[in-house]
Amino acid sequence: MSSAIDDAVTTVDDSGFQARCLELLDELAENGGELVITRDGHPAFRILPCRERPRRGGDPKAFFGADRGRIEILGDIVSPMPAEWFADFGGVAEADS
Repeated sequence: MSSAIDDAVTTVDDSGFQARCLELLDELAENGGELVITRDGHPAFRILPCRERPRRGGDPKAFFGADRGRIEILGDIVSPMPAEWFADFGGVAEADS
């Protein structure tokens, strides 16, 4: 098994993975990075740990504002769409106001 610390990728062949599966998965869960399993010297699988996305303010139930600063709204998102926009959809009429 070879390991590159700078990019946190651990590579193991399929028989090595079979012999040390739980140990490798525990190590991956604890340290992060990724695990690449090779077959006949070629990458066959890539395993990544599941991570809960960090939330702002440390509140795991926080939802609103989680993407603040990463999304930019351009234009008016409140007013109804102009009728010309519906021509591309086979003349579907606007929703009644």
